[in-house]
Amino acid sequence: MDILLKNLLETQMKEKIQKPNCQTRTGRSLLAFYLQTKFKQIINHDKKSDKQLILDYKKDFLDNFTNRLINRPQDKILIALSGESASGKSTICSQITKCINELNLPITILSADNYFKDISALIEKYGNFDLLRDNGYDVDAPENFNLDLLREDVLKLQQGEDILSPEYLVNGTGKSRPKSLPVKSRKIIIVEGMCSIYDKVQDIFDIKVYVDLDEQERKNRFMNRATSRNQDHENAIKHWDYVKNAGKKYVAVHKNNCDIIINGECNLDYFSHMVEYINLITNNFYEE
Repeated sequence: MDILLKNLLETQMKEKIQKPNCQTRTGRSLLAFYLQTKFKQIINHDKKSDKQLILDYKKDFLDNFTNRLINRPQDKILIALSGESASGKSTICSQITKCINELNLPITILSADNYFKDISALIEKYGNFDLLRDNGYDVDAPENFNLDLLREDVLKLQQGEDILSPEYLVNGTGKSRPKSLPVKSRKIIIVEGMCSIYDKVQDIFDIKVYVDLDEQERKNRFMNRATSRNQDHENAIKHWDYVKNAGKKYVAVHKNNCDIIINGECNLDYFSHMVEYINLITNNFYEE
């Protein structure tokens, strides 16, 4: 483990503080000040690390987020995790899932890709997805997601209501099964997928995180993934050209609207320890 981060973790474990009374605005303000101080500590530490995770962040992010905690303490925390294809979103979510299981974290991950619209009739008409794409179907365009439903479901989760999300089948049929996957409302809701920062939904999130990675590295990952799935090389190149252009057109244009930009090549062990530290600072309280 990074030595500086290890020291932060060890120090934090010894430094329980009395939990402010969050029923009062003063108590919530004290908690917000404490969290701001700790998050600044994380950011300053990360800048010095050779495994840097946080590439950039909005200067007013901490103020805006802590004000939200003060003014709407009852709402669950909504986090959008987005980025272009093969940037590392799914890998990061897998690591978060590992942390959830190991640390019993109150986090739910919702895949926004399950909100693709059903295109089974179109696939049947053209024969397969590749032929549908080659005939101009733009699968990643905003109009091809059920964004109104995504917004409705995420707002329900924010208010503490469990939902049944759709399930988009990744077996080449293009089918979407409505109300198929049970999703629990927990303290933190992470919505992962490129469309989580599209115009119709991005305003509902408390924190918008963009996973950034060099285009050549994304291409390498994409092609390696295609090889591991025994996909035809020529078709994989075609599909890479499609997702590259779709990413520039629909995803990268929202990068500047995101609160935090993180490194898609982040060291996963380091990332896990950062999650552990954030968990500690948000739960390391005693009550009289």
